[in-house]
Amino acid sequence: MRKTLRLTTITAAALLALAPVTTLEAQQPQPRVLKMQSTWPASLTLQDNFRFFAERVEKLTGGTLKVEVNAAGQIVPPFEILDATSKKVIDGGHGIAYYWVGKSKAATLFSNTPAGIVGMDHMDYLGWIYEGGGLQLWWDFYQKELKLNVIAFPILPASPQALGWFKRPIKTLEDFKGMKCRQTGIVAEIYQKMGQATVNMPGGEIVPSAQRGVIDCAEWVGGIEDLRLGLPQVWKYHYTPGMHESASIGELIINSEVWASLNPQHQEAIRSAVMETFVRWWVKWQRQNADAIEEMQTKHGTEILRTPPEILIAFLKTWDQIAAEESAKNPFFKKVYESQKAYAAKVIPAKRFMFPPYSFAANYYFPEKK
Repeated sequence: MRKTLRLTTITAAALLALAPVTTLEAQQPQPRVLKMQSTWPASLTLQDNFRFFAERVEKLTGGTLKVEVNAAGQIVPPFEILDATSKKVIDGGHGIAYYWVGKSKAATLFSNTPAGIVGMDHMDYLGWIYEGGGLQLWWDFYQKELKLNVIAFPILPASPQALGWFKRPIKTLEDFKGMKCRQTGIVAEIYQKMGQATVNMPGGEIVPSAQRGVIDCAEWVGGIEDLRLGLPQVWKYHYTPGMHESASIGELIINSEVWASLNPQHQEAIRSAVMETFVRWWVKWQRQNADAIEEMQTKHGTEILRTPPEILIAFLKTWDQIAAEESAKNPFFKKVYESQKAYAAKVIPAKRFMFPPYSFAANYYFPEKK
């Protein structure tokens, strides 16, 4: 009897000791999960940017906020993520604003394309976003101009991008004219005005089209992505740089109601993760591109050539013409463009004065082979 009583007492004490733990576990809130989708296939390095962001959000919030990362097409078609985010079909997306030029040409200004918007590099553009009023204009663009429940942050510096791949050498603007080339968005409009015949097609169709002779040239991304796509296996001549995406920047979009429902700590974690992702992914990507260029040359015999300057100048002049025409008929485009030009007019001349040309030390330590 005493033994039974003692066991009962011990069991009761053990249960009492466990009770607070069990109650505490029951009180722990379930992590909140944001369902998001990108416009990229899962295999692209651009999707790695999205994955890194999700990892950082989870770590910064101690697992209380998670991002479900989906690739293009897993929930909605890739070019429907903006509307899907606004309608809360998904909580957010990962893409680039120039995909939405069909809604308004002002969209391209929020991807820092083309021409780096009057020459701004990545840091200049981030400066305009965070120090020059650009972020509020971006949110106004989605919410007031397009009437969408969306906010955005800059996250993906997938640039500079090469001019492209060509089946034959190009030495002048005349060589460039008449070629049938894969281009997209507002860049295609610019190249059309420059005399190129452009074709819009998904990345997966570029190599088969090149092999069949349907196109003479193509722009994809450059570096690691061009190598993975197989472009060095179909064309030999690779020209760089290009001004079409000299400093393009992709976006993270979030439904504005979802954003407002997050607590301040979760909002700050997202802001921090966005900035960290921008920098950490970018430095890794630069190394990946350097390795890819080396492989193109040594394994595939790719000729990496300088873009003729007259092509780059013609591109800038054509873009200036389009921007002026759009400013004349689109007040919001003009407002954003004028804001960007005013910021650039302060920063770019100062940087040109303070910063040595990148090629100065590069040519001293690593002379180009003749």
